[in-house]
Amino acid sequence: MGALFGNVMNISIQQVIMWVIGAVLIYLAIKKDMEPTLLLPIGFGAILVNLPFSGAVTQVIDGVTEHGVLDILFNSGIANELFPLLLFIGIGAMIDFGPLLSNPKMLLFGAAAQFGIFFTISVAMLFGFELKDAASIGIIGAADGPTSIFVANFFQTKYIGAIIVAAYSYMALVPIIQPPVIRMVTTKKERMIRMEYNPGHVSQTTKILFPIIITIIAGVVAPRSVALIGFLMFGNLIRECGVLNLLSETAQKTLANLITLLLGITIAAKMQAEQFLNPETLLILCLGMVAFIFDTVGGVMFAKFLNLFSKKKINPMVGAAGISAFPMSARVIHKMGQQEDNQNFLLMHAVGANVAGQIASVIAGGMILSLIIR
Repeated sequence: MGALFGNVMNISIQQVIMWVIGAVLIYLAIKKDMEPTLLLPIGFGAILVNLPFSGAVTQVIDGVTEHGVLDILFNSGIANELFPLLLFIGIGAMIDFGPLLSNPKMLLFGAAAQFGIFFTISVAMLFGFELKDAASIGIIGAADGPTSIFVANFFQTKYIGAIIVAAYSYMALVPIIQPPVIRMVTTKKERMIRMEYNPGHVSQTTKILFPIIITIIAGVVAPRSVALIGFLMFGNLIRECGVLNLLSETAQKTLANLITLLLGITIAAKMQAEQFLNPETLLILCLGMVAFIFDTVGGVMFAKFLNLFSKKKINPMVGAAGISAFPMSARVIHKMGQQEDNQNFLLMHAVGANVAGQIASVIAGGMILSLIIR
């Protein structure tokens, strides 16, 4: 009874706040269906690690160190980048690069929509963050959870918990964040631009060669991105080779789902109240939003720039799909196009830009790792 009373007395207001944060994430996952495979385990984990003397995380009790399972998982799955890389195999197996290969210019939008990353790095440094921390914060704009984890862990930033939560939260909030931002920088006339889709035949040979060639190019341009882009493209090669269908299905479903669940609850190891609740966390969440918004704006403005010289006009909203939140952003753009004109079908164009963004975000992460010495 005394031990129970002691545990109750050790509950701090900061821990209670983390319980509330965890509950909100669980609510969004269940009631709003926002990335439930991620937000639910992250939310539950936030509660788990903020219980007094939680056995889920490492504790020193009476001079004895008791290793928590979440710290063990973190050290063996995130600290060495294992979980993000394994997840990339599953993501690669899910992606069909056909729409991009039939319209290669969509690669440009993937590149343009990474503007927010580098803009936010500069802004974060103005707020006093060191370069490595600023780089880790800026990568939130990639809207790519595994890349955010990889970069933040590589630089061993102490803000990794806040960065990962921000990255995945904003991915889940794509349908809420992107539409108002897009409307602010486009006119109704621009949003009603129709784009013809004439898909050319993409041979299996092309689909097989594409992941191999992209890996080689990325490895030359940004050597640090080889692990990220290599695992992503390996997953896609499994999908497209035609002789590993069972493995492709396993990677898309079993592997991706299992790693996502483990990743979500393991992230919580860095969400203990004393590490998470500080002014820097709030600032990181704000800067992550800035990165996300400017990525969206960068893609839209680049499309508008191209329209100054193009005979066949591009719907600027397609540029916003150049972020890496696949396939959510493509669906958002298609839905917005339908709202303006129910005969406007932008899905395949948006999908092409969206998968280009997946590649571009990984390469951007690799370039940051190469340019900044740890």
